[in-house]
Amino acid sequence: MATINENFLKLKAGYLFPEISRRVRAFSAENTGKKIISLGIGDATQPLVPAIVEAMKKAVADMADKVTFRGYGPEQGYDFLIEAVIKNDFNPSGIDLNRSEVFISDGAKCDTGNIQEIFGLNNIIAVTDPVYPVYVDTNVMAGRTGQADKNGHYGKIVYMPCTAENNFTPDIPAQKVDIIYLCFPNNPTGGVVTKEVLKKWVDFARSNKAVILFDAAYEAFITDPAIPHSIYEIDGAKEVAIEFRSFSKTAGFTGVRCAFTVVPEQLQAWTQDGGAVKVNSLWNRRQCTKFNGASYISQAGAAAVYTAEGKKQCRQIIDIYMANAAVIRESLTKLGYDVYGGVNAPYVWMKTPAGLSSWDFFDRLLQKANVVGTPGSGFGPAGEGYFRLTAFAKPDDVKEAMQRFAAVR
Repeated sequence: MATINENFLKLKAGYLFPEISRRVRAFSAENTGKKIISLGIGDATQPLVPAIVEAMKKAVADMADKVTFRGYGPEQGYDFLIEAVIKNDFNPSGIDLNRSEVFISDGAKCDTGNIQEIFGLNNIIAVTDPVYPVYVDTNVMAGRTGQADKNGHYGKIVYMPCTAENNFTPDIPAQKVDIIYLCFPNNPTGGVVTKEVLKKWVDFARSNKAVILFDAAYEAFITDPAIPHSIYEIDGAKEVAIEFRSFSKTAGFTGVRCAFTVVPEQLQAWTQDGGAVKVNSLWNRRQCTKFNGASYISQAGAAAVYTAEGKKQCRQIIDIYMANAAVIRESLTKLGYDVYGGVNAPYVWMKTPAGLSSWDFFDRLLQKANVVGTPGSGFGPAGEGYFRLTAFAKPDDVKEAMQRFAAVR
């Protein structure tokens, strides 16, 4: 008799974004002809910039030539991209990395979900609340948690509430935790933290032999020079932190797929009897076993992000999205909503009006304004009463959506 992994049965009814799609499809079927504007799922809408397109065309031509054709590439990624990543994303901040510490992949979502495989099931996980669902759901699937309670909290997970009252910044846990998920700039709240705040987390992790999983997928949207782009800007972070980054939003790679994860050689975890193990070697072993590497064509395109033209052109795309965020913030503020984020991040986090639940506001916004957002409760219990809007949309659609918001108030 084939049995299933019953941990999957602990998961709540459906992953957040498929549920949004289901409701939108149902509404569309009953309201044909109505234009629906999506400010929900954070999917890139601006096309790939010319520098990337040309690099990928050349890579395709390489694959069509028997002299330059490439088969399986290194599971860790090609040196040409790894070196560009280190030189452009880390060296300017005074961060030195070895090539062996950077792993190219097909997405930060995959990496943040897969990384938990190399850690024991007895680890206590700490997550911010609200939180990117992948962090929690993959640990549920692995069997690291208990059942969810009536509030949506899973047993054996330490939830760190992030609300307007604490400026969407989690407090250091009072109890012992082993693995800490942090995401800044934050998805979904759009919050950021200073170096001083990150130092507290690094010091906590060092004192408790904990590991920080730091999701920096949105670091390119930081505009404040005082806000750190990498956790490795903090002394000692290489001893306790893994960092995830992505080309999805910064370069429009949501449909191309390329990202990278940094696992420092200094980072250690422990066996049950206290023996130290290099996490880098475990992640390398995992990738070599389960992953054949991101495609050469995708990596060639990603490398073009770091050329002079690529940097300039991608910056123009980021500026478009951040201008969208400013329009959303300013428009909603004028309408009387409580609005957060959208300054150093491409997400705007708002309180729902008149005590409406997150999903009730979703339905009201869809029905009255034909605009789609993301219910805050889908990111965790502390997200109830909040709503996320994404700046990843076409500028004209953003302006029209904000005009429609007036009908919802």
